[in-house]
Amino acid sequence: MKERYILHCDCNGFFASVELLSHPELWDKPVAVGGDSETRHGIVLAKNEAAKKYGIKTAETLWQARKKCPDLIVLPPHHHLYSHYSKIINGIYTQYTDLVEPFGIDESWLDVTNTYKLFADSPQQLADELRRRIKYETGLTISVGVSFNKIFAKLGSDYKKPDATTVISRENYKDIVYPLPVGDLIYVGKSTQNALAEMGVKTIGQLAEMPLQTLEERFGKHGTELYRYANGLEDSPVASYYAEKDVKSVGSGNTFSRNLNTLDEIRPALMSLREDVGTRLRRHCMYANGVQLTIRYPDFHTFSRQMRIESTDVTKEIYSRALKLFVANRDPAIPVRALTVTAIDLEKEKRVAQMSLFDTATDEKHEKNEKLQATIDRIRDKYGSASVQSATVMGAGYKKKQNPFGDKPQTGGRNWDKNSK
Repeated sequence: MKERYILHCDCNGFFASVELLSHPELWDKPVAVGGDSETRHGIVLAKNEAAKKYGIKTAETLWQARKKCPDLIVLPPHHHLYSHYSKIINGIYTQYTDLVEPFGIDESWLDVTNTYKLFADSPQQLADELRRRIKYETGLTISVGVSFNKIFAKLGSDYKKPDATTVISRENYKDIVYPLPVGDLIYVGKSTQNALAEMGVKTIGQLAEMPLQTLEERFGKHGTELYRYANGLEDSPVASYYAEKDVKSVGSGNTFSRNLNTLDEIRPALMSLREDVGTRLRRHCMYANGVQLTIRYPDFHTFSRQMRIESTDVTKEIYSRALKLFVANRDPAIPVRALTVTAIDLEKEKRVAQMSLFDTATDEKHEKNEKLQATIDRIRDKYGSASVQSATVMGAGYKKKQNPFGDKPQTGGRNWDKNSK
């Protein structure tokens, strides 16, 4: 079998680095990109190398970060700029191969097996050339992992930062990969990491030595993946940059300016989110077969629950499931800090539901909701999105939520821990 050469290119401190292009005078100072603490979006979205030295971590609150570094400079995010530079960088990658698979906004895999010889003497030399071009043409830096599969290539890009190339080959992978903490392996989140620790597994090398049957008994299909990842057996292809992306979900979330305590406060919040989800579903001609609700409490404890739904793109039906999930799973004694409603298990064609012989009222209600929604969409298309709004949402003062990444549905993004509940 022909040896594969996979690159994983990771932009270094992407959000912070993009912001610093407009503030070069802050380059050597500790800088973080964060949300507005007054509207309670006060978390660290990204940080530069100077801020990392203070132990500041992504996703911690700004007040925690400032305790570590009182002189921390916080810049507001500009998501349109991140999308702009992401397109430029991926455009450069596609000049070397069409097999470019983005993994989030700031990372991409490249399969250069059949193309690297057109540009360089080795895959490592090509990786160095990409680092040089990105820095020269954008002012940003990337770290690149070079390996024979996607998993080890990503480990390589994480191994040395910033602006570095790391080669993980069949000859050296045990020396580089096996001493690493098992949590460095993609898809090993806290839940899986804790479960592995109970089994005495703390490094990737120890995971590689675990019997396949033992991992499958404990983790099911995820156990098979863990075994293959640790042993360098992962062989999934790098998708073409021009291939149609599979849409996995469409979600909308909001962190509220104050904690919500009562169901009367929750209802308009859910209605506001469902409007965004439903509109985007219909705009992209997608149907949801499930709804997921994510609840975050003031102590940042977050959990998600989901339920099946008859194939639909109707806003009202998405809301009813989200409300059921909330009532069934929320602890009434604890106020709510943030909510996210997500339409899941999406398909381009509506699944045909079996008509009921007895409950014809339900079928008629579903058809009526579809016709009503189509009418509302036509009015909004002609007169604007604010022309028709729920009285409950307007009364609560919720504005139409703006999606910082535009109106494109999400394509799955990161899912770090398949074993999390």
